[in-house]
Amino acid sequence: MRGETLPSASSIAAHYAVNRHTVRQALRHLQDMGLVTVERGRGTTVRAERFPYRLGRRVSFRANFGAAGIDAGGDVLEDGIEAATEAVSEILRLSVGAPVWRVRTLSRAAGTPVSTSLHYLSVARFPEFDARLLAARASISAALASYGIHDYVRLSTRLSARQATHEEARILVLSRTASVMQSVAIDGLETGDPLQYVVGAFAGDRVEMVLEHAEVRWPAAR
Repeated sequence: MRGETLPSASSIAAHYAVNRHTVRQALRHLQDMGLVTVERGRGTTVRAERFPYRLGRRVSFRANFGAAGIDAGGDVLEDGIEAATEAVSEILRLSVGAPVWRVRTLSRAAGTPVSTSLHYLSVARFPEFDARLLAARASISAALASYGIHDYVRLSTRLSARQATHEEARILVLSRTASVMQSVAIDGLETGDPLQYVVGAFAGDRVEMVLEHAEVRWPAAR
């Protein structure tokens, strides 16, 4: 069954009276075929279908997965204030060194961790953002709505594949050699006024990026 965790190699070897090396070879072969995944701390699982993640002008993690009939949620892992780097200040149109919120979030779909992101927002523009985000149960959209921003769009998205960092692998429960899809994005108003700069890492084998040119109603997750 998709998503099911298989017994350990030792258990399988004992059950079928074969050598553990033979079982490990068989599991590696299944992994190469894309039928199972091997993850640190989770063992070998039957590969589940990838969650569809729509890339469009309006981006909301919960609404995005909700449109596909998938329960979604998240947590704030850490938050704090730091001085804006040259890159962050340029994107958010701030002076270098201006205070910005740096918030790391973890997002889940159907209870499965699928992405972790770093969000950068102006402290002057969004005072007490940490408290409002907590009250909004880690929903960035709901937190921004508390400032009167009920609609915003994705101004820019850049995608690239890379190996997960040690921290990302720990947070997303991935193997040390797992790949992630990095998303570097800017969200803002229709006028082009930037609101937040987001650097996200999506588990490569759990999410399917879908570029849409029209609204599509996805079938419910199986």
